[in-house]
Amino acid sequence: MNLERLASQISNFYKQNQKIEAVLLGGSVSRNWHDKHSDIELFVFWKGAPTDDERKAPIIELNGNIIDFHPYEEEEWSESYITQGVKFEISNFLTETIHKVIRDVITSYDTDLDKQCILATVYNGVTLSGDLVINSMKEKVSKYPYKLSVAMVKENLYLGNRWNNREALLERKDWLMLYKVMTEVQTKLMGILFGLNRQFVHHPAFKWQKQTLDSMEVTPENIVNRLASTFLEDPNVSVRELEAIIQETYELIKCELPQIDVSFVVDKSLYLRPRND
Repeated sequence: MNLERLASQISNFYKQNQKIEAVLLGGSVSRNWHDKHSDIELFVFWKGAPTDDERKAPIIELNGNIIDFHPYEEEEWSESYITQGVKFEISNFLTETIHKVIRDVITSYDTDLDKQCILATVYNGVTLSGDLVINSMKEKVSKYPYKLSVAMVKENLYLGNRWNNREALLERKDWLMLYKVMTEVQTKLMGILFGLNRQFVHHPAFKWQKQTLDSMEVTPENIVNRLASTFLEDPNVSVRELEAIIQETYELIKCELPQIDVSFVVDKSLYLRPRND
């Protein structure tokens, strides 16, 4: 099934409401990353707050089966439903809210991941309705701010105290905590790499990691396979590999953003909790 074509067809049911200024296709389908498990994500921009009936109208016309229907939360109305055998995730925003979020990230260098996800959707999304509205937004997010790059790297530099306990966790075979710590470290590394590559984060949990890293130019060598291996290899090997990736990432920061002093975090990342011998 051609999901982009289906999304375009479904958007016609939203165009009928005069309060809707634009419809944007987001998610994996807009990036051509989708697979057989993917749903369709539509972002609907409104002039004024939608009523429940207005949100349900397209679903009723499509004979859709509602899965979730959420009230206004964190400046968004959202719902999901199935029609024609495909799940749709709908995110409704006031158009003015999107413009505010764009200002927060582009001019105030806000590193909030949820806000960056909105900008990533605008940047990569496919316009289904409201060309003028979407094009104006796309122009504003077309250049990733240098200061946002610096802010993202600084925010994710420090890997946390638990990383210093890695040898103790290995010896104790305390796997649950060890892998939680390794996940936290990988998450920090992803935040740094997004900043170094000047890409807006498209998912707060860094979904589609392989595809994302493949799209980046500034990364440690063979980063996709190496990060994946840290969850698949012997834990002792995985920790050593992650240590190497961390050091290589800090070297990239020195090259790309030399004004950031990484010396203190290099020492912290190498530090190990002392043994009581």
